[in-house]
Amino acid sequence: MITVTAKATHAQTRRHNNRLVLKTVYDQGPLSRADVARSTNLTATTVSTVIAELLEEGLVEEIGAISTERGKPPTLVGLVNDARYVIALDLSRNIFQGSILNLRGEIQQRTHLPVAGRTGDQALALAHTLIDGLLPLATKPLLGIGVGAPGIIDLNHNVIRRAANFGWENLALGQQLAQRYGLHVQVVNDIQAVLLAEFLFGDYKNTQDMVVVRIGNGIGASILSNGQLLHGNGTGAGEIGHVVVVKNGERCGCGNDGCLETVASSRAIVKQAQALARRHPRSRLNQLAAQPEAITIDTVIQAFQAGDRLLHPLIADVAGHLGRMIAHLIAIVGMPRVMLCGSVTGFGQPLLEQIRQEVAQRTLVGRMNEPQIDLVSLTTDLSDLVMMGAAATLFANELGLFL
Repeated sequence: MITVTAKATHAQTRRHNNRLVLKTVYDQGPLSRADVARSTNLTATTVSTVIAELLEEGLVEEIGAISTERGKPPTLVGLVNDARYVIALDLSRNIFQGSILNLRGEIQQRTHLPVAGRTGDQALALAHTLIDGLLPLATKPLLGIGVGAPGIIDLNHNVIRRAANFGWENLALGQQLAQRYGLHVQVVNDIQAVLLAEFLFGDYKNTQDMVVVRIGNGIGASILSNGQLLHGNGTGAGEIGHVVVVKNGERCGCGNDGCLETVASSRAIVKQAQALARRHPRSRLNQLAAQPEAITIDTVIQAFQAGDRLLHPLIADVAGHLGRMIAHLIAIVGMPRVMLCGSVTGFGQPLLEQIRQEVAQRTLVGRMNEPQIDLVSLTTDLSDLVMMGAAATLFANELGLFL
């Protein structure tokens, strides 16, 4: 069968060139027009035309010339960081967060509202309240609204297929917000948002293959392969927290028994630590909490860092489960870099080292090369990461900053 490829229209070519030049300035600027032409393989005339359009739109600016031995000094062009703003939301936790970010993912304004047990339409109303409060604070043109949400997301249609903790089923959030505010909207899974934040703003910027694993109240993974986000067409790619790892284990909220979340999430750790505190009244845990029921994940981390040896077997067991799951991920998708985030990473290097050892022992690649497993490179505030990643989806769709 012969496939006939249609020739790109003038409008399509122009749009591609504009995005390519803007991305080059975004990634490498400030640059001269000649530098942009060399980097993009576009003609000098095309680059000059595109730069003129971007200057008119206020997306880039001329920021002075560089001295040369011969000829007229070339003028450098750089991104205007505050040329556009994005409203971003993190709806993944018990406190909904909202912010305004510029094109570099820098937060300009922020606000938050406690969920306080609200679900369904009442929880959705909180998102409206956040946006309503942020809109008057946006002093630059808005690209749109980016939303990081929990659960299974149909990224192509901006639909939350299922977010059990808020009772959302087949919620067409993108369409609803677009109709309400007249702005472009992109909805992304919260873990995928963290990965996108790392891809655009982190130390491993533009790394084409990587995995981010979030280990907190829930456990999930997001996967970037050959520069493409694997989202499973709304079927829940990366839902590793609900893979059964313990036969006849504890009942999970998803309905299965013995899921990874029942043994390695912050909820599971706290539950086991509370049991330890009841059996050992003189433990460090009991010194840090008035009663076992008051123990939180922060309490457990603090006790562990203070040298409570009662917790060593517990954290070793958690690291073992996580390491085995990450080993499976690496073996299947071949990721060279895995980054971790979430409250459980507060156990620090001891947890990381045990995970690395487990991966090294259980994968072929781990025996050949040291596993590249580390914490995310950006801020440890997970909500900020989610909002930065949600904003990144708008930068991708509206400005073409991922090509």
